[in-house]
Amino acid sequence: MKICIASGKGGTGKTLLSVNLACQALGSVTLLDCDVEEPNVHLFLPPGGAVQQETVTCPHPVVDVARCTACGACVKACLFHALARVRGRLFTFPELCHGCGRCLRVCSSGALAEAPRGVGVLRTWSFEQVRVGEGRLNIGEGMAPAVIKALLARSVASTPVLVDAPPGTSCSVVAAMEACDGVLLVTEPTPFGLHDLTLAVAVARQLKKPFGVILNRADGQTGTVEAYCQAENIALLAKLPLDRRIAEASSKGQLVSRVLPEYAPFFQQVWRSMERMMACTNGSY
Repeated sequence: MKICIASGKGGTGKTLLSVNLACQALGSVTLLDCDVEEPNVHLFLPPGGAVQQETVTCPHPVVDVARCTACGACVKACLFHALARVRGRLFTFPELCHGCGRCLRVCSSGALAEAPRGVGVLRTWSFEQVRVGEGRLNIGEGMAPAVIKALLARSVASTPVLVDAPPGTSCSVVAAMEACDGVLLVTEPTPFGLHDLTLAVAVARQLKKPFGVILNRADGQTGTVEAYCQAENIALLAKLPLDRRIAEASSKGQLVSRVLPEYAPFFQQVWRSMERMMACTNGSY
C-alpha cells in the first residue's frame, strides 16, 4: 500500500499527518518526503544513524559541432525550448531540458548525444521503525519531478509507504500522486482551504485514485467543507481539532502523538480509515 498525503495548498498539515502516521504504524513503514523544494520531514524524524546519499541526474543534449548542420529539426521538435538556432549555430539550455530524448531522435546527422546533469540528491536513513527517504532539488533547478520519481523508485514494496507530497496541484504533485495507490487530501476549514481542496480533488479524480479527506484544525466551523464533501460524495475520514498545543509541538519539531499521547488514537484511526479506503472498489472515494 502506497498512500500519497497531499493538499491543494501549503500549511494544511501534510507533514504533521505524515510523520505521526509513520510513527503510529504497527510495523515497519517507509516515509518519503517528496516536497523536494522544501523538505522538512527530517525536522521531526532526524537520522538515527548513517545517512545514505546519492545524486539524481537528468539527461540533456550536448552538441558535436563538427557534425551539426544547424538544420533546426531538433529546435522544432523540442517542446520545452531547450534548444535554439542563432546565426547558424545550435545552442542548448540544459536547465529547460526534460530529458525526453526527442531531439536525438530527429537529428539526422547524429550530432546530438545525451550527458547526465545533476539536478538533486536523495538521502535515506532510519528513525526507529521508519525508513525515511528525502529528495532535495538543487538550488536554481526546475526539474522537481525528476527528483520525485527517483525517490519514489526506491520505495520498498513490502512495507506500507507514505508519500509526503509537495503542496498545490503542480506537475510535482502529479508525479507524487500517480505513483501511489491512494490519496489522503489534508485541508482546513477556511475559504482558501476549501478552494484549493477542490483543485486537489480534481487532480485525484483525473488520475483515478481512491481518495479521502482529513480535516485539520477543526474549530467547530467546518460546515462548508463537510457540505462540500457530502455533495461530492467524498469520504471525510477524520477531523483533527484545533489545539494550540499541537501547533506548539509541531513548531518545535516534536511528534504530536508522543508529546500529546491522547492524540495517538487519532492517527491509529486514520490508518484504519486508509485501509478501508483502499479496500473500497465501488468508486465512492
